[in-house]
Amino acid sequence: MNEWNYQTLRRQDFERIKENTAVPTIYQSDNALVLQGDSVELLKQIPDNTVSLILTDPPYHTTKKKNITNDTAFESDSIFLDWIFSLVKEWKRILKPNGSIYVFCSSKMANRIDSLFMEQFNILSHIVWNKLNEPGFDGWKQKMRKESLRQWYAHSERIIFAEPAFEGNLFNVWYANVLRENRIKCGLSMKDLTEITGDYGAVNHGGAASNWEAGRNIPNREQYAKICKAFLDTKCIDSMPFYEDLIRPFEVNGESEFTDVWNFYSVRPYNGKHPAEKPIDMLEHCIRSSSYQDDIVLDCFAGSGSTAIASLMLGRRTISIEIEEDWTNVIKNRLEKFEQHEIEEGIANTKNVMRLTKTAVKSAIKLENAPTLF
Repeated sequence: MNEWNYQTLRRQDFERIKENTAVPTIYQSDNALVLQGDSVELLKQIPDNTVSLILTDPPYHTTKKKNITNDTAFESDSIFLDWIFSLVKEWKRILKPNGSIYVFCSSKMANRIDSLFMEQFNILSHIVWNKLNEPGFDGWKQKMRKESLRQWYAHSERIIFAEPAFEGNLFNVWYANVLRENRIKCGLSMKDLTEITGDYGAVNHGGAASNWEAGRNIPNREQYAKICKAFLDTKCIDSMPFYEDLIRPFEVNGESEFTDVWNFYSVRPYNGKHPAEKPIDMLEHCIRSSSYQDDIVLDCFAGSGSTAIASLMLGRRTISIEIEEDWTNVIKNRLEKFEQHEIEEGIANTKNVMRLTKTAVKSAIKLENAPTLF
């Protein structure tokens, strides 16, 4: 179970996705794929259990922005929620059992969208994004007439963070079922496994093994290596999943945002900015904390391609789905420039990356006097 084999599996997953896609691709490379069309229909073409992380920003419906496709398309909340539920079912199907999903939504719809997830996902967090303005940029918060408000000014957005749910253990997580099923196949008790790993509990004889099979906590890599050896030594099973295919990644520390209230600057207006563009450092935070190297990251409402760029910057593979032709051309141009630039010169610093990812592409969106990438 070495890294090379894990990377090979991810590459094979990515190739399967590319081969399974019936629509003409707007852009594809070894690590990136861009598709144009309706997300619900295109998601149906993605094979089961091939995507490790979904990070996406569907229309909010409540904001009613005419410059965001489908934000005004739904006649009622119930029609909008039915549409979201059709996405939820596809998201569950294509995610790896140890995958994660982040879905941006408005504060008004967050609880109702949450309820659509609950049958098929474990809701891990309701994240509040506090949309700070960069120093020197007032934004609408400072310009609006406060005295005209009839409720608190909506200066935040919500992000639903979830994992696929699987019955069979206390916390409905996949890895716990895998460990329990294989332990039973191998004829080992939890006490046996505890003695092999050396991780005894203070109260029960099952020790750490009992907690792992309940889904309460996870084995680390060293412990998992001992578990695999113990199982395989019995000759009752032939293989065990890679750690990266079993344990949901989640890496945070005191240096980064680790609470469920996030402070990231909103994207300042610029010529060619997408109306719903999210800050690339916030997207990087999601990707870094909730995926492994070489994992496949999907954004099925890709906009201007910030998620794709953030994924490539962090050594992941990326799939972008966008319904608007102009914006898929933007993503294509940005990815071409990014991958060419990275190969030829390398990314020198954050400032260079931000310039590369946030600048409008004149040839794609046909804006007068739009700045170019280089």
